[in-house]
Amino acid sequence: MKKLFTILFMIIGFAAFSQTEKPLVQFSGVIYDLDSNTVVPYVAIKNVSNHNSAFAANYKGYFSFVLQEGDTVVFSSIGYKKLEMVIPSNLKDRKYTAIIKLQTDNIQLPMVRVFPWASYDDFKKDFLTMKFADDDLELAMKNLSKKSLRELSANLPRDGQENSGMSFNNLHQALGNKNMVQTNPLLNPLAWAALIKQISEGRKKNDD
Repeated sequence: MKKLFTILFMIIGFAAFSQTEKPLVQFSGVIYDLDSNTVVPYVAIKNVSNHNSAFAANYKGYFSFVLQEGDTVVFSSIGYKKLEMVIPSNLKDRKYTAIIKLQTDNIQLPMVRVFPWASYDDFKKDFLTMKFADDDLELAMKNLSKKSLRELSANLPRDGQENSGMSFNNLHQALGNKNMVQTNPLLNPLAWAALIKQISEGRKKNDD
């Protein structure tokens, strides 16, 4: 009698388990980018209704695996927002095919500052031995020095007014010297005397 009750209990339990168990479904599909409509490869797929079972799409974005009706599936990929979907129930062919489209996700990363020092001690050492540049006042004084202004003036091109003034001065000087007899410095006795004096002084220095 005990064996009969045991067998009857097992049959009832198996029937009840069969009624509560959800049918298996072959879930397949391809994953695309929502904006560009291009394939998104190697997307991670997780079945959160079945102990977070993990799957993955191939390099063409295609996936196919078995789950149960009513299971919740989550699609995730770097650079995209997570997508969650529920498998429909009462499927006739025990197959479910879907086109999955993921939306891009713009992630704002915190600002990173890169310093040339590996540690605080290195920073302290460089800071104590640092040579500071001239301040604005010293730089301005250097830029306004006579030497800087002469170099700047020599390199700057002349404007139209300066060119016309120089041409006028040259013309005026040429007209003034037009009727004057130009003296030859070689015929000037004073020039010869100065030259002989310079030569004699140069010889004395060499003899000393």
